[in-house]
Amino acid sequence: MELINNTISLMKKNRFIQFGIILILLSGVAFAIMLLIPFLNMENKYKVLGSTSAIVAMEILFWTGSLLVGKQLISKYKSYLDPKRWIEKIKRKLMN
Repeated sequence: MELINNTISLMKKNRFIQFGIILILLSGVAFAIMLLIPFLNMENKYKVLGSTSAIVAMEILFWTGSLLVGKQLISKYKSYLDPKRWIEKIKRKLMN
């Protein structure tokens, strides 16, 4: 019985992680929308409103997803996006 309860709790945890990752990806979509809004043919006040809304939505989606995913996974992916790591990797390739 305990094994079944552990399995069910793990499945629920995985659903939270998957939902968190989806929210983080949607924050990227909101970022792309924010970059495209200034090029649309509309009045400036709507461009400002749309860009501001996209920024707010992006932040809310990202941080909600981060809370669901957890600290360990965020720090793992954050290390992949670290420019220092890219430079070190390039230097190692050039040295070899």
